[in-house]
Amino acid sequence: MKLLKIIFTVFLLSTVLKISAQPQIIFDTDIGGDADDLGALAMLHNYIDHGHCSLLAIMVWSTDEFAVPAVDAINRFYRHPDIPIGVRKDGTYKSETSYNTVIAENFQFKLTYNDVPDAVELYRRILSKAADSSITIVTVGPLKNIERLIKSQADNYSVLSGNELISKKVKKFVMMGGQFPKGENEWNFNGDMPGVTKFVLDNLKVPVVFSGFELGVKIKTGATFNNIDPETPLYKGFLFFSEHAPWIKKDFKGKILNNSTFDQTAVLYAVNSGEGVLWEKVTGGFCQADEKGGNKWVKKPGSNHAYLKLIETPELMTALIEAIMLNQFDKIAPQEE
Repeated sequence: MKLLKIIFTVFLLSTVLKISAQPQIIFDTDIGGDADDLGALAMLHNYIDHGHCSLLAIMVWSTDEFAVPAVDAINRFYRHPDIPIGVRKDGTYKSETSYNTVIAENFQFKLTYNDVPDAVELYRRILSKAADSSITIVTVGPLKNIERLIKSQADNYSVLSGNELISKKVKKFVMMGGQFPKGENEWNFNGDMPGVTKFVLDNLKVPVVFSGFELGVKIKTGATFNNIDPETPLYKGFLFFSEHAPWIKKDFKGKILNNSTFDQTAVLYAVNSGEGVLWEKVTGGFCQADEKGGNKWVKKPGSNHAYLKLIETPELMTALIEAIMLNQFDKIAPQEE
């Protein structure tokens, strides 16, 4: 009975996907910390191959010296080497515990931190050329790139300010961050950058849908990668993460461990929607952020904020997200040719 429910639900979702518009996505990531960024990027590449979305650019929040090489290596592994990359230009640092290093060491890359533009410049370049209300920005890390974009002024790409460009060109934001209806000190809303999230949420004028901490913490993925080709970014990245992540390394015994699935939920919603099937979209209020990474949901009719509330089982969500990360679309879209 449980298997039949899973098959029915993912079949219903795939039917919705067949008639959905292809979202034009910009992905803003803090890749290298938690392995969920790697899983989310794998999902996007697989979606591209099935025609479910376009990935216009990848914006890197992390300034780890191997962050850009890792993203470039992942893009090349999935045969999408021409996706533009931007990075937060605050200088690089060396990390001993980031899986970016092991990906860069094991897979071909050509681009480094110095080879790619500042994220704000790339945002402005892409937004200036986009059709009105056509872009979905998916953020799965701290929001410094977005803060700087909002504050940016007219340049060679556009006479509009950053916030004017966003208001004109962006359809919506999908943000992995916060905790709903209330939370404290969530990493993506903190990022050791006090006040950034508050500024962004106080100034954005376009719709924002939040995928909160409370969703991803219930959905565990990763251990299934023990059974895949070890010469893949997913295997090497998740294995390194399992060995070094402070909250799970005590359980590491040479195999990939399950971990919370935060960022993948934001990508799943941005591409699949799944409203009424996987989750409820809670409206009628707004996310009020404080200076230190905390937030609370404040009821207010007519607000353009919403957050996702899981209505499916974590077990089904695990099966669905793992299938997309592994490009096993035959399991979730049996009517595709």
